[in-house]
Formats: sequence, structure tokens, C-alpha cells
Amino acid sequence: QVQLVESGGGLVQAGGSLRLSCAASRRTRYAMGWFRQAPEKEREFVAATSWSGGSTYYADSVKGRFTISRDNAKNTVYLQMNSLKPEDTAVYYCTSRPGVPTTEGRLWDYWGQGTQVTVSS
Repeated sequence: QVQLVESGGGLVQAGGSLRLSCAASRRTRYAMGWFRQAPEKEREFVAATSWSGGSTYYADSVKGRFTISRDNAKNTVYLQMNSLKPEDTAVYYCTSRPGVPTTEGRLWDYWGQGTQVTVSS
């Protein structure tokens, strides 16, 4: 079992930045990722990284604005979000799985409780 705890969400104006963090309860060689879910919308893939951090993947909607990174010494993954837009408003979930990253949410094994990000216009 792996417990994931997100932090760093909040309220920001459009064009601003936030950095989300996700701490894992133990060291693993797992891929880690971020998904988000806006009100009345389905959960969607945002970004993911391989265990080494050498491979990263992004949804088209955030490419060039968001950056995923990880610090394996701290068992932590980050999501730096720049140039935020109102449509980025959602609950952001950290997730982890053995093997390679995937954009399919149903294939991820461990999930955090989520952190709210609200972008005002």
C-alpha cells in the first residue's frame, strides 16, 4: 500500500501560478501522475512521470504551462502550474502505479484525497 497526500492547492487569479506537491508514504519505483476533476465533468489526465523522472507526459491542454517533476529522495512529486486559466479550476488528484505511466485513470492503483485549485477570472 502507498498513501499519497497532496498539498499546495488554493485560489489564484488567472495568469498566476501554483505548485502542487504529493508526498508518498514510502519509497517506490512507481510512476506518478496528476489527474483533475472539475464540477460535473469526468476526471481527466493532466501529467505523469516515470519512476526515474526521465519520461514525462502531458495533456494537450496543459502542455507548455504545467511541469511535472519528482524528488525520489523525498518520495515527492510536484506539479508546477503557470499561466493558470479559469478552466484549470478542479480538484487535483495525485496518483501512483507500478510500471509505466498511462493516461487511463482506471489503470492507476493509488490515489490521494485531492486538493482544490480555483482560478478566478
